[in-house]
Amino acid sequence: MSHVDHFSSGLLTPVLAYLMSGVGCMLGLMLTTRARASEGSARMRWLVGAALSIGGTGIWVMHFVAMMGFSVDGAQIRYDVPLTAGSAVLAIVVVGLGLFLVSYGGLKAGPLLGGGLLTGLGVAGMHYLGMAAMNMQAHVSYDPVIVGASVAIAIVAATVALWFTLRVRGVPATAGAALIMGVAVCGMHYTGMLAMEVRLSDSAAPIPGARGIDFLLPILVAVSLITLGLLLATFLAPSEKEMREDAALMSRLEDHHTGTFAAVQVPVPAAEPRRPSLFDAPE
Repeated sequence: MSHVDHFSSGLLTPVLAYLMSGVGCMLGLMLTTRARASEGSARMRWLVGAALSIGGTGIWVMHFVAMMGFSVDGAQIRYDVPLTAGSAVLAIVVVGLGLFLVSYGGLKAGPLLGGGLLTGLGVAGMHYLGMAAMNMQAHVSYDPVIVGASVAIAIVAATVALWFTLRVRGVPATAGAALIMGVAVCGMHYTGMLAMEVRLSDSAAPIPGARGIDFLLPILVAVSLITLGLLLATFLAPSEKEMREDAALMSRLEDHHTGTFAAVQVPVPAAEPRRPSLFDAPE
């Protein structure tokens, strides 16, 4: 079995991966607070932004950055571009589905547990799909027990993350929840990586795919632009408290106008009986 190094760049990749996960999760939690105070299409837009933040930056980018520190002695690693992109789409979609379930299901246990199960399985699927996107002249196998542990961590982490989206309010609580979510996401990733066993083959055929570093710059640029846009949208939009106060004010104004309109309505008096006239024909 070949030597596998998950930290070939030292602490740089795990620390950077954790920071990316924390930033993505914190931004996602900030967006879900806006979604809680919104209705209709506005709520859907906030939830889509949260799915991009948590699924894209908090989970998938974290995975990709951590993989930059992964190496196998004597092996070159290339990445299948369609599979790598597919893993990103999977992460965003499953997080989005989980957010929609808990957002419209309220505080009920059923939507929360169902959303956590769906999202956790999807996140685990994203991880192993991303691992399948690696091409190298080697045979890769996984320890089923450790794989099961990583899936269980993903489900628990996803359920806790969805619970946070329903409960967390305020900057300190949001930051603390994001740090916890970052630990859970990174823990799931490195647990899954421990399940990997690699045996080099003797084949000399060229390895298809792109180098990991070729992904890095465009991904960082794209993520930075999306994150900046979402942050600006979050800071410029009214807070959850302000949105609720505005809704309450509008409701009071509508009630006031309705009451005023009812008060100024003057009832039409009943028609008085017609008095006899000199010009009336005699009966």
